[in-house]
Amino acid sequence: MPEPVLVAARKTLLDTLGVAAAGSVTTGGKASYEAAPHIWGKGGSSVWFSTMKLTSAGAAFVNATYAAALDLDDGHRAASGHPAAAIVPAVLAVGQAMGASPTRLLTATVLGYEVAVRVSAARDIASLRTTDSGLWCGLGVAAAAGWLARHPAPVIAHAMAIAGQTSTSQAATGWTKLGHTVKEGIPWATANGLQAVILAASGHQGPLDLLDDPNAYDRTVLLDHFGRNWAIEEAYFKIYSCCRWAHAAIDGALILKSAMHLRAGDIESILVETFDRALTLPNQSEPRSNEAAQYSIPFCIALSLVHGAEALLPLKDDYLRDPAVIDLAKRIRLTEAFEYRGAFPAATPARVTTIANGRRKTLEVYLPKGEPHNALSDADLQRKFERLAAIGPLCADQAQEILELVNRLQFDNAAHLVAALEPRLNMK
Repeated sequence: MPEPVLVAARKTLLDTLGVAAAGSVTTGGKASYEAAPHIWGKGGSSVWFSTMKLTSAGAAFVNATYAAALDLDDGHRAASGHPAAAIVPAVLAVGQAMGASPTRLLTATVLGYEVAVRVSAARDIASLRTTDSGLWCGLGVAAAAGWLARHPAPVIAHAMAIAGQTSTSQAATGWTKLGHTVKEGIPWATANGLQAVILAASGHQGPLDLLDDPNAYDRTVLLDHFGRNWAIEEAYFKIYSCCRWAHAAIDGALILKSAMHLRAGDIESILVETFDRALTLPNQSEPRSNEAAQYSIPFCIALSLVHGAEALLPLKDDYLRDPAVIDLAKRIRLTEAFEYRGAFPAATPARVTTIANGRRKTLEVYLPKGEPHNALSDADLQRKFERLAAIGPLCADQAQEILELVNRLQFDNAAHLVAALEPRLNMK
């Protein structure tokens, strides 16, 4: 891999570890930690931020739950979803067992990311009922894990086909209005992808023509420029703990608040004109769970205006009952902007109009913070990691050590890196 691609993979690795640290103390994270030993049993792969070791599938399931729990994990516009929350836990679980070098770990991450993004992007995303990452990230997991374990191409191909054929159904997506910790099914797809590799290596066979239907997958998107362009270099990173579809509107509302010199209580109403797909979110003004709040554009805008942007890094349950936030959320209206029709999935824009103190001001945000062309700096990503590590189980010294290990590749192999995530005696 060219050095710039490996640099991108290091950013993805660090970001995933940071969001997982904060995700490990969530309801879903704790539940996965408690349940996984009973489902998969003991093994040689580590559950992050603990001394527990499970099978590779079990450990990756828990770690993927951590990474996806707060909707702070990275994503890719072409895929309209989140590859890293699946790929990174899978690669570290298998890499630990293989004693994989830093370069092989990063290369496997790039390959898995590439496969997952291409599979998703090859579909007509705008016409799909759901874009949930669990439907496609398992193929990337199988590709990355199969390559890292040095399986021959036919075994990897069958593993990918098995993973795709048995991917999560996400049956409730699109109609459920209740917050839930299953969300996009990323942990299930992660474990499933790793199990598919074991099955294929043992002789199981998948439908190798899974991606060959031209009505379902664009062959050009699947194959063109493979090995020359790498999707991981075009990842976006989040600073708000909510659906990416809300981020442009949050950016716009915060900029207007500052430009108009407002307090949250001054705001009479807000109009958000956005792309049509964003209107399919539950968008509850008074969500009853953290997960429901993550999928509410009005609530997340209101929270950022009342308590500042850092209240979404991450979104805490305490804010769900905040009367000031709920009151403002009820005064935020969403509507479709005709000119944004067709913008998704390439972009997730919003135009925000704030009315306050008899004044009215409008701002358009086409590329929210964190997009490749409105990128977060290395310092921004480091601050994000440090803040999330402090919320999670990592002490300051340990977080700094992990930063050095990842940014400077100062670890000998995957087992060394994973060991750095284990609890310390001086941890808070």
